[in-house]
Amino acid sequence: MASTSRPARPTTDEPSGRGSEPPLSTVSDEAALRLSPEVAAESLRDYLRAWLLRIRNGDSGMLPVLGGLILIVIIFQSQKSVFLSAANLTNLLVQGATFMLLGMAEVFVLLLGEIDLSIGYVGAVGAVVTVATAAPPGNHPWWIAILAGLVVTSAIGLLQGALVTRLRVPSFVVTLAGLLGWEGMLVFLANREGGKNGGGTLRITNTILNDLVNGNLSVAAGWIALIVAVAGFAVFHLIRDRQRRAHGLVAPPPALTAIRILIVAAAGFALVAVCNTNRGVLASHPLRGVPWVVLIIIGTFGAWTLLLGRTRFGRYVYAIGGNAEAARRAGINLNRIRLAAFTLTGLTAGLAGIIEASRLGSISSDVDGGQLVLYAVAAAVIGGTSLFGGRGKMLHAVVGGLVIATIYNGMGLIGLSASSQYMVTALVLLAAATVDALARRSVTRS
Repeated sequence: MASTSRPARPTTDEPSGRGSEPPLSTVSDEAALRLSPEVAAESLRDYLRAWLLRIRNGDSGMLPVLGGLILIVIIFQSQKSVFLSAANLTNLLVQGATFMLLGMAEVFVLLLGEIDLSIGYVGAVGAVVTVATAAPPGNHPWWIAILAGLVVTSAIGLLQGALVTRLRVPSFVVTLAGLLGWEGMLVFLANREGGKNGGGTLRITNTILNDLVNGNLSVAAGWIALIVAVAGFAVFHLIRDRQRRAHGLVAPPPALTAIRILIVAAAGFALVAVCNTNRGVLASHPLRGVPWVVLIIIGTFGAWTLLLGRTRFGRYVYAIGGNAEAARRAGINLNRIRLAAFTLTGLTAGLAGIIEASRLGSISSDVDGGQLVLYAVAAAVIGGTSLFGGRGKMLHAVVGGLVIATIYNGMGLIGLSASSQYMVTALVLLAAATVDALARRSVTRS
């Protein structure tokens, strides 16, 4: 039985007069492992000490997947020198957009200890609705078409969430039935809407819908967007930290906040610099600029990160995923939160489907939604989201989706077969799940 003398884990709403918790430099290693570094660290040195302690005790966070990504990049660059070219890196981001979005969609339900196996076909159904709404004879504006597609996929998520929460049918069963049912709906809609054009394929006729992936910002607009994004990130964190200290709440060490701002600025600079490099094949037709889809990914990531990390809904999601019974006893409406999570999963899946249709220039009944959902789960788990609920971030899905895109992009460049791509992705997923299981076992022992 655990000793009752161990300090309880403080929440981010506890006073930072530091009377309730001693600084990390004065507590034992065992106690430091039970504290969030951002909550208890008074300096960057304290934060680094707690971080290193966690790594030594098996809680390595995203380090394994980041190390694996670097290793994969080195291998592919050594085999094919064009891998790190501006053209290929930009293409890699575009290829990975669907994986990242589907991974973010899956995170909402994985955090609750649930799963959604239908999002591949749900996204495809939303894409069909969007493309058909913007096509003749309706020719509705692009924003109405996108809104229609997202409303449909959100409603599907709401329906499946209601079956899970109201009838208490396991999410695996509900969404497996959804995988089959929405595949049938996709075939029906695609054949009906695309039959006149030759068998289940709807081509995008709206220029803006097509440019969601294939269009680019101007060079100047890319730099302006970077400045605005970094400034917004910096202002948000600096004001948040100052307000928390003013109200007697804990906040990260100022040096840590400054380092995060510098990292975001450096990553953004590298991204814009690469995308603004001419990647056109013909000298007479230069191709520069950040693809619009990159801004869509960043915007979705930022919105969902704020939702999970800075709202009551997000706190409830983590509480339910960590211990549903304790959350219920604390007064949290489990059904309402689960219903909202499944709805957000459907919404994000719809966005992923629209982006995939824009990348291909069409949507058809041949979409392999089963494979897409496997990539979605793989993206979330490879990045670090736990399959058991209660642990994960949107960043995990973005990084995991980037890993999957890197594998497929690099293997395509060096000419490996599809079978090899599947097996390598399986090994990476298995390694990520093993790391997650070992980390949970280590934390349980401590």
